[in-house]
Amino acid sequence: MKLSVVVSAYNEEKKIEECLKSASFADEIILIDNTSQDKTVEIARKYTSKIFTRPNNIMLNINKNFGFAKASSDWILSLDADERISPELQKEIKRELKTSKQTNGYWTPRKNIIFGKWMRSEMWWPDYQLRFFKKGMGKFPQKHVHEYLKVVGETQKLKGVLIHDHYSSIDQYLYKMEKIYTESEVKNKLEKKVKVQWYDSIRYPVSDFLKTFFLQKGYKDGLHGLVLSMLQAFYMEVVFVKLWEKQDFRDDVSDNFPKELYKEFGRIKKEFRYWIITALINETRSPLKKIILKIVRRRNRV
Repeated sequence: MKLSVVVSAYNEEKKIEECLKSASFADEIILIDNTSQDKTVEIARKYTSKIFTRPNNIMLNINKNFGFAKASSDWILSLDADERISPELQKEIKRELKTSKQTNGYWTPRKNIIFGKWMRSEMWWPDYQLRFFKKGMGKFPQKHVHEYLKVVGETQKLKGVLIHDHYSSIDQYLYKMEKIYTESEVKNKLEKKVKVQWYDSIRYPVSDFLKTFFLQKGYKDGLHGLVLSMLQAFYMEVVFVKLWEKQDFRDDVSDNFPKELYKEFGRIKKEFRYWIITALINETRSPLKKIILKIVRRRNRV
């Protein structure tokens, strides 16, 4: 069985070489260049002649699916330009290409490196991605940015990892947040006819911070986890503001706004206290401390 690696890239001159180098074992490399304005294509030519230039569509999956249609091999591996294949994953892929299993696709864990650190909290690890599949059996949906590839039939998991050099700088995070992710999130909510209220300006960011830092245990990643959870909260605040803008900046607060704010922040205080105590329960090894903390948490809920 032969393998085509399909890579989608836009202005990735700093990362594209490592990506393509890791894929050089494949029978074919196809690059979908989203009209890059740097040296991405120039660098890519060292690894493949199969380069297709497409408009830089905010719906990234459209161009990825275009690349799948250009593949000539039996199997396809889909990569982003900031990803690379680990040696362990390469060995597994080669092994699976020699088998005749009924499996049509494989999930692989993804190692996300953000601001120079491998993120190991539940939000970021193992972050399974379905990327390796039989030609004609898989494609990306084309409604929203963050969607998994869909494969018809049976899928399995591999152990080798994709290495994802995710965010290298704050500028990069803010650029993608503004130009890609918040726009897609707002579009999704508008399709669901979501209407925001004043309290969503608080609940949107707080809810996402609590989810990423506590529920998904972002605190295990230390300061990186804290900063990323705060950035995620900011991301949701931007989503709120963009939705509010769509509602013509309607001001629906009452004359008792300070009183309503007081109640809202009181609710948030209890939520933070609950999740902080829960984190302490999860992290302590003392059975006695666990019991005491659970009693304190129960009282906090009253």
